[in-house]
Amino acid sequence: MENNIETQTEALIPEVATHLVDALNLDETPDEIDPDAPLFGDGLGLDSIDVLEIALVVSKRYGLNLRSDDERNTQIFASLRHLCRFIAENRSK
Repeated sequence: MENNIETQTEALIPEVATHLVDALNLDETPDEIDPDAPLFGDGLGLDSIDVLEIALVVSKRYGLNLRSDDERNTQIFASLRHLCRFIAENRSK
């Protein structure tokens, strides 16, 4: 199962990167986003408003609700790869 999640995570990275670029009007192209770079701070430099936009995209595209009071949010939004892993782990449940 773990390998399947990893495969799904890798497959989601370009797709979710495209959604981020479109939803947030980023200057980067999806290919320029480092999947392991932080989404906030020194990485893409996103802020709390951007998190709301990302949560909306994830909800619409993948049927997952990300709540502001979820204690895992720091981990979920740590990087593009972490976000994709969360989607891969939870969208089939």
